[in-house]
Amino acid sequence: MTNRRDFLKGTFWMGAAAIAGGALCDAPTTGGKMATFAAPALRKVRVGVVGIGARGSGAVHRLAQIPGLEVAALCDIREEAVKGMQKWLANAKKPAAKEFIGAEAWRALCDWDGVDVVYNATPWYLHAPIGLGAMRGGKHVFIEVPSAMYLEECWDLVETSEKTQRHCMQLENCCYGEIEMLAFNLCHQGLLGELKHGEGAYIHDLRSYNLDGYYDHWRLKWNIPHKGNQYPTHGLGPICLDMDINRGDRFDYLVSLESQPTGFATLARETIKNPDDWRRKANIEMGDMNTTLIKTVKGRSIMVQHDVASPRPYSRINLICGTKGTLCDYPYRLAVETKPGAGAHGWNDKLAAEWRETYKHPLWKRAGEIAQKVGGHGGMDFLMDLRWAFCLQNGLPLDMNVYDLASWCSLCELTEKSVRNRSRTMDVPDFTRGGWKTAAPLGLVDVDMNKMGLDAGSVKKDEAALNV
Repeated sequence: MTNRRDFLKGTFWMGAAAIAGGALCDAPTTGGKMATFAAPALRKVRVGVVGIGARGSGAVHRLAQIPGLEVAALCDIREEAVKGMQKWLANAKKPAAKEFIGAEAWRALCDWDGVDVVYNATPWYLHAPIGLGAMRGGKHVFIEVPSAMYLEECWDLVETSEKTQRHCMQLENCCYGEIEMLAFNLCHQGLLGELKHGEGAYIHDLRSYNLDGYYDHWRLKWNIPHKGNQYPTHGLGPICLDMDINRGDRFDYLVSLESQPTGFATLARETIKNPDDWRRKANIEMGDMNTTLIKTVKGRSIMVQHDVASPRPYSRINLICGTKGTLCDYPYRLAVETKPGAGAHGWNDKLAAEWRETYKHPLWKRAGEIAQKVGGHGGMDFLMDLRWAFCLQNGLPLDMNVYDLASWCSLCELTEKSVRNRSRTMDVPDFTRGGWKTAAPLGLVDVDMNKMGLDAGSVKKDEAALNV
């Protein structure tokens, strides 16, 4: 195989020294077969959850309420986390799960024949290793975001998914938000015209969460040696589905620029009294605001931003613009040219309200009530899990595949390299190896609630659903 990897595989503590240059090289000449891959139907889906923290525990709560799914295994480095979730399963009258405890226990889980799916909710640096271990162990794998931090990992996940014929999907819950799915419906019905530009972001003030140890400091520690956008997919993923990226279009190249890093350091000096505390002395390289511009092969443009170090209100922007109109979120707004030449010089609140109901995505129409009851970021977490569960139970292709995972996650490395090289243009690899030219666009996906045996009265509201 020709050498098509241009980056030294990193570790958790990898920093600037590993961001050396290197040209993008040729990829293998065949591929793209996982775009339409459908595994044999699983009447019962046995899930092993790795990482019983905030995201993992929320996942167990949701998965336990989906008919045909069994949380068959729990894995974490902390015995108390596993025992606590085991107690929750018992209180919910669910079968006890097999326990895997320890730093390397995930390896045994991936090899255990008692699960069909590994649900990976660990820190970022473990996402790709566990994903690879799961597929090599014969399991489908669903990985929290971002699922890969380096191009090397992106390619490894693509090739392993193809070789093992196992699903490898990124758990990008924002693709299942109500307004994101409304935008998808409007785009694919042509109501916004020919798409030409999108904007997405992850703007979320996480300074206190990072400094006080909410993430056990692993997320803050990742920001110390890295630059670029290391968390791009929440805003990017929905735009890619709107634009049929990897399904008729693909990323061509990008440039990335960031501001100075001041947010974390300023707050640390103001709130941490001990002058010797490592958080006060940390030299964080990641700029507070990163702005990345992507050009697609068809000529569309995408802007992606990341800022978790500023006192700014939460936003994913979620803007999609076509020749007939524009949808923008935070707050939700709509501007549409009602007739040629009329223009759209202001937001149309009346039309926005009408279209929100008229063009509500079928999945939200059918399962939105249950999703909001179960919780998890307003219900989108539950819809994401419900949809992949339905696909596995019925032998259907997944909504998002390993090529989506790889292309979206490639920004982690590529933006860092661009920033470190004065916003140099970076080519984005074609992880589909040409498959994007013939892959069909994603349709208006749905679930058969009766077939799944699911109704609003059968689920319980989860007061502990994560909302940050």
